[in-house]
Amino acid sequence: MALCTLSFPGHISRASDPQKSGSFSSQFSLGTDLLGFQSQYRLNQVRKRPGGVYASLSEMGEYHSQRPPTPLLDTINYPIHMKNLSIKELKQLSDELRSDVIFNVSKTGGHLGSSLGVVELTVALHYVFNTPQDRILWDVGHQSYPHKILTGRRDKMHTMRQTNGLSGFTKRSESEYDCFGTGHSSTTISAGLGKIPFANLNSIGMAVGRDLKGNKNHVVAVIGDGAMTAGQAYEAMNNAGYLDSDMIIILNDNKQVSLPTATLDGPVPPVGALSSALSRLQSNRPLRELREVAKGVTKQIGGPVHKLAAKVDEYARGMISGSGSTLFEELGLYYIGPVDGHNIDDLIAILKEVKSTKTTGPVLIHCVTEKGRGYPYAEKAADKYHGNKGIPLEVGKGKILIEGERVALLGYGTAIQSCLAAAHLVKPHGLRLTVADARFCKPLDHALIRSLAKNHEFLITVEEGSIGGFGSHVAQFMALDGLLDGKIKWRPLVLPDRYIDHGSPVYQLAEAGLTPSHIAATVFNMLGQTREALEVMSR
Repeated sequence: MALCTLSFPGHISRASDPQKSGSFSSQFSLGTDLLGFQSQYRLNQVRKRPGGVYASLSEMGEYHSQRPPTPLLDTINYPIHMKNLSIKELKQLSDELRSDVIFNVSKTGGHLGSSLGVVELTVALHYVFNTPQDRILWDVGHQSYPHKILTGRRDKMHTMRQTNGLSGFTKRSESEYDCFGTGHSSTTISAGLGKIPFANLNSIGMAVGRDLKGNKNHVVAVIGDGAMTAGQAYEAMNNAGYLDSDMIIILNDNKQVSLPTATLDGPVPPVGALSSALSRLQSNRPLRELREVAKGVTKQIGGPVHKLAAKVDEYARGMISGSGSTLFEELGLYYIGPVDGHNIDDLIAILKEVKSTKTTGPVLIHCVTEKGRGYPYAEKAADKYHGNKGIPLEVGKGKILIEGERVALLGYGTAIQSCLAAAHLVKPHGLRLTVADARFCKPLDHALIRSLAKNHEFLITVEEGSIGGFGSHVAQFMALDGLLDGKIKWRPLVLPDRYIDHGSPVYQLAEAGLTPSHIAATVFNMLGQTREALEVMSR
């Protein structure tokens, strides 16, 4: 049994003009049998997670606080830099982009789950379309973090939602790639169509405005299944079908809401190779153009023939697409899907075909995605990881705050602030201290302690606790691990083993010998610099 599939040639060069780089050619060829699709599907089923992932997650789903390696993403500053990547490289780029989103949200907080769910879709959109000439609108905008990273804002992601930093949503004043300011749901189809009062057609150039001006750029509105439940979205789709302007609507269905496109068990996901092939077939340009010609002919004939043809088309598409396609067809939209929103190959093939068709009217591509994709905790609890204040601390993992040499300060709890201040005090004397935040006493970060002991001559533990606490715990581990048998010299700074009378925190710390000056003096004394120790204590 032969099925129709798509084949398309190589990619444009990075140096090409972004406005001229949209002429992707496609060929519709016959002769690919079902066995090839089945073997690929079985392979995809075995690989639950893409191989070669450069991620900040371990196989157990544990988050690591250090920035993950992203060699390919490091070369991508703008979408034009993606144009000559292979499909394999685009998959690697998606993996690295997902890791970068996780890392950035762990620092600033924000909408994690929604952004992780659209990584492959974002890569495919910016690969196929020529932004910012082609317009991509993100409904609500909370899923736009991958879009921001790929459009010249990666080095500012640490300012996300901070004062004078990047917005958590798309913002027109922030980038020319943000063609519509969002923050509210269900507005992008109306904005993309260009039929709402605040859509400035001269500057936005959306679908209707584009047609009036005779331009040829594409307009893509990405809207989630939750936002699709609002009346404004249906009003806009109805208007789009009536006006018949060329526009692409992508339904990002992450199964958060039971849409009319769902069965009793939820949205119908793309199952197996057959669904993939049929979705590609529906998006094929010759087939769609032939369908439009046939519709025109039957309209001319009129009467029962046109009605019969419409019913046959509706019935056939219902068989191919699964439940829900006729709902959008009734509104005048050409429905394609459901499509696996994490399959780069299918996404690119379908988007290229839709883009290359000259006149289609509005098209809706139904993409099924997984909210929180790539981060196990977010996948299992999508509601809790929709928006968060940051990734929880790794249990038993410390962090190096300042990289230095010779002397390392390992602080625990509030004492870490005094360690940082002490590092500042000794800096004018040419000393660069390493300052590490232990974060946990039980369990200890054994890897961190080993690293500090092997790469420094002196290790000072600092805590606002008494004898037998954190420092003693560290010493016990170092002794049993053989670390004290080498060159490292260890000193603990703890509260004295006596009652300290009432007073201000500053007074009590001075009485206990745990001020930044006391810590700095201990450093100098260990290095044999007595004069510097006296000097720092006299300040």
